[in-house]
Amino acid sequence: MKICNTQNNNPTKKLPVMKNYTDVYTEYKKIIDKILSTSIQKQTPETLYKPLKYLLDGGGKRIRPVLLIFACEAAGGKMEDAVNASVAIELLHNFTLVHDDIMDNADTRRGRLTIHNKWNTNVAILSGDHLIGMAYTYLLKTDSERLGEIARTFTDGIIEVCEGQSYDKEFESRKDVTVEEYIMMIGKKTAKMLETSALIGAIIGKGSAEMMLNLKEYSSNLGIAFQILDDLLDITSTEKELGKKIGGDLVEGKKTFILLKALELVKERNDLSKLYYIIEHNGLENNEDEQIAGIKYIFEKHGVIDYAKKEIEKYTERADNSLNKIPGSESRDRLKWFSNMLMSRSF
Repeated sequence: MKICNTQNNNPTKKLPVMKNYTDVYTEYKKIIDKILSTSIQKQTPETLYKPLKYLLDGGGKRIRPVLLIFACEAAGGKMEDAVNASVAIELLHNFTLVHDDIMDNADTRRGRLTIHNKWNTNVAILSGDHLIGMAYTYLLKTDSERLGEIARTFTDGIIEVCEGQSYDKEFESRKDVTVEEYIMMIGKKTAKMLETSALIGAIIGKGSAEMMLNLKEYSSNLGIAFQILDDLLDITSTEKELGKKIGGDLVEGKKTFILLKALELVKERNDLSKLYYIIEHNGLENNEDEQIAGIKYIFEKHGVIDYAKKEIEKYTERADNSLNKIPGSESRDRLKWFSNMLMSRSF
């Protein structure tokens, strides 16, 4: 599919009729990928633009931008009206990834070296900062009479995501984090990005206040389910699927849903002491596969993994219940498919 000049706020031609929702998702993803791949036109300074091009060529599932477009369509809008905002939300997401990787000292992202690892921390910080500017450049191309509301929603999202990341880092040094506090944190850090995507899409689509509320509740619950699944996959997926080493959260001492719930459910003294070792030492001292496999066995043995799966189902059902309040349409069904697709992933 040919991509038109985004400077004219018309980055797509008329979309063809597609066979199923997977085709729609794939086609929208291709459009976003194409725009991102051509978004870096400058060559100098090379220390800025080369890392940015490397980052944006690294792929990704494009979950947030596609959600923004789906929400816009559910509210009565058109894909082409939302595509610039969708690129903006993906650039914002990549900003959070670059800075998160620095704070987490992550070696890889999506199976490739992280920016700070391939270049250095200063380059990564500046690359992340530049992504914010790029994001606003695309956001402000949106042709909408409610552009001020769109910009405020986008900015509020940035602020709350930063708050969530701050809580996340704070929790790493605390030994008394509760599951309830963790849910609050991921509500800000992970769920807020999905919520911001859905709300901006609804605004562009000229959705009613009721439509926006339902899409907000949908995306917020979906975001919590999404993060709990991420926590689960960190210990149950494979390195090839995940694009990074399995058990990284345990090694770094992250207070994930899985670990915090295990501290509540595990009663066996020997197993509980191994979990508290992670808490007391802010992670595993020896990054060994055997050690990580041992913790995974404890999770399985005491029903922690099954509990996490039930929580994922609970929040996904809440998300779908919010969609049920929206009048039936293909766009609404597409959002239900979208949430089910996300929750059946293995990476």
